Amino acid sequence: MGFSLTGTQVIFFVASVIIASAVSGVFIVVINDVSNSLSERGERVQDQLDYEFAIINDPNNIPSEGSNYLFYLKNIGGKKISTTNSTFTIFIDGELVAVANYNFSDNSINPDEVTTMYIVTSEIDAGDSTLRVVGPRDIDDEFTFTI
Repeated sequence: MGFSLTGTQVIFFVASVIIASAVSGVFIVVINDVSNSLSERGERVQDQLDYEFAIINDPNNIPSEGSNYLFYLKNIGGKKISTTNSTFTIFIDGELVAVANYNFSDNSINPDEVTTMYIVTSEIDAGDSTLRVVGPRDIDDEFTFTI
């Protein structure tokens, strides 16, 4: 009076379908999480590319005007960048430049435009120096030059 061979096979078949469903459900959740992570990462990379800039001076010929050295900052990203002392932080040879000792000629720059950054001459010693400019979204650019 036990199960016949067919009854046993039906039970194993139903059990294997349940297990396969559970495994496929786990795979769907994992694949969905990976897909979401890649989408978020792609958005962050796009955001960084939209806020890209470069210092475009001649490293051997830094112009000066009055008591300031002039550095040229070009927006090479895809979005307008606000150029204020609150959106940019300046370092000379690893030392933070006080907010009062630098400013920009424009309040913002559109893509492919250039603004002038004025840094007080007393912040930079003669010889080789490195300027690091940190802007929106912590995007930065380094520039080695000689005074």
